[in-house]
Amino acid sequence: MEPADNLPESQSLYPAPATGIKSWAEDDRPREKLMAKGRATLSDAELLAILIGSGTTKLTAVDVGKIMLQGVGNDLNALARESVKQLCRHPGIGPAKAITVVAALELGRRRKEADAAPRTTITCSRDIYNLIRPNLMDLPHEEFWVILLNRANVVMRKTAISRGGVAGTVADPKMIFKEALEQLASSIILVHNHPSGNRNPSAADIQLTKKLKEAGNFLDLPILDHLIYSDQGYYSFADEGML
Repeated sequence: MEPADNLPESQSLYPAPATGIKSWAEDDRPREKLMAKGRATLSDAELLAILIGSGTTKLTAVDVGKIMLQGVGNDLNALARESVKQLCRHPGIGPAKAITVVAALELGRRRKEADAAPRTTITCSRDIYNLIRPNLMDLPHEEFWVILLNRANVVMRKTAISRGGVAGTVADPKMIFKEALEQLASSIILVHNHPSGNRNPSAADIQLTKKLKEAGNFLDLPILDHLIYSDQGYYSFADEGML
């Protein structure tokens, strides 16, 4: 039996397009269409085509995307369960393209998982302590974290800014506010731990908190609290009237 690539055009397993994507009208090319009309206007095959990048000598990237979808009954959830090896059975798909598709679908899965996760609202210092405890419990060294909130005081993200030694860690204000500005946060909570178990703020802690509070007021990113964590309890600058 002749290889599929050597079959006459009328007998080809996959119909060859008359022209390549570059010859299509600009509005019909997946990348240009996304730029001009938005991602929601693209079909699943067109979105796959952007990930795939190129087709074969007889198939455009969109054709390859359609074939991939047909192989799983046009079910994106089924496509997401395909392994790299399984994706490579499609024409025009090698390991590199298969890995790109798998990675993109995994990102989609993680986003869906994140959306389904319960969102934490901060109402008091105890909420902060309970939120950060899994990250700081039993640590033998100091770490400095920021918790970013939206306007409803719902946690958007908690991020480690620095890690140090037993005696301290450096908290760079530029890194703190860079993270908050990039995430479009509305307010910030500062947290760092004292491995010694001493919950009282040092002179450096007080000075840093004052400095960050002033910078936050200038940037319209208020510092709501600074929590000093220990496994036995915590010190809240807000509760103690230190903010």
